[in-house]
Amino acid sequence: MHFSLAKLTFWSFVFLGLIFVFFYRSPASSSSVSSDLSRRSLRTSSYGGPAWEKRIKASAKVRSRNGISVLVTGAAGFVGTHVSVALKRRGDGVLGLDNFNDYYDPSLKRARQALLERTGVYVVEGDINDATLLKKLFDIVPFTHVMHLAAQAGVRYAMENPGSYVHSNIAGLVNVLEICKSVNPQPAIVWASSSSVYGLNTKVPFSEKDRTDQPASLYAATKKAGEEIAHTYNHIYGLSLTGLRFFTVYGPWGRPDMAYFFFTRDILKGKSIPIFEAANHGTVARDFTYIDDIVKGCLAALDTAEKSTGSGGKKKGAAQLRVFNLGNTSPVPVSDLVSILERLLKVKAKRLVMKLPRNGDVPFTHANISSAHKELGYKPTTDLQTGLKKFVRWYLNYYGNGKKSAQ
Repeated sequence: MHFSLAKLTFWSFVFLGLIFVFFYRSPASSSSVSSDLSRRSLRTSSYGGPAWEKRIKASAKVRSRNGISVLVTGAAGFVGTHVSVALKRRGDGVLGLDNFNDYYDPSLKRARQALLERTGVYVVEGDINDATLLKKLFDIVPFTHVMHLAAQAGVRYAMENPGSYVHSNIAGLVNVLEICKSVNPQPAIVWASSSSVYGLNTKVPFSEKDRTDQPASLYAATKKAGEEIAHTYNHIYGLSLTGLRFFTVYGPWGRPDMAYFFFTRDILKGKSIPIFEAANHGTVARDFTYIDDIVKGCLAALDTAEKSTGSGGKKKGAAQLRVFNLGNTSPVPVSDLVSILERLLKVKAKRLVMKLPRNGDVPFTHANISSAHKELGYKPTTDLQTGLKKFVRWYLNYYGNGKKSAQ
């Protein structure tokens, strides 16, 4: 019995030893555990500590005499990247915030992030609904302005994931405004509305004075709701708010879900591209606006934004409340867009003409920019031919003449 018990004990220890060696000492498992710990460490260290705060302060440091310090939400997005670079290059302090979601290829957002870091802009990875994080950022830097560009974009995707639009465009906006009204001093806020708010409006060109109570998509409805929410926070808390209604922005580093972008991809791949036509074979047209023109409008809105009048969440006086169209004023039929791309790419497109689906798209957009011209000095200078030429040059360089997949 004593021999059998000793034997059993011996082999039990041997078995446990083998398990320990296999799971904890093998190279693969060891590197996996190490890698997981490394990832956890990165996640933890990226949200606090002296090094993290130092990067934030360095990025947000104003380097020009009359510069401003700006928190740019959605900084790794299309417009956010271009605006952040422009602000940094003129000497303003800029800190980015982005959650790097996978609505479209996150690697493109990471590439934009790398571009921003080379320019000296640090992008904090986080969500606008994270009130603790936002408050922490304002504790570190007393931002004079917020450029709120973070949003769930796209008209058609709302039919697949409606909750994401409420989460980002309504709840996210409210969270940003809640933090802004509570800090002292309150920042002036410029934020991205959309030309989609004009919805089923048939009067052209679209003016800021036109009705916006007939949204054609959930996306448009959330942006319209955002404008009403902005009015409320301006009225109650004295926040200075400027909404910008963007009209079909395009250009280098653009969004892959936009027609000009995926048309380019599919033409190069020899795939058919859908050309929508309105009722009774009508033309579908868009007021395509080049990114550089949009950036000028954004910076002008920041520069002319008056200070918020509240303090500690209490309004002390009337505050500025504005909304502007930022468009090109020259609607172009989508079929003409395709023709320009054909010439630039030197490839014939396989056009598939079909009726405009009832999924939120509208037949045309056309901006009246007289108000933006008067108040902001906004004057777009880039025609579609010139803008697309710059986009195609970037696209071929970034994706290697179509060889790199554009998800």
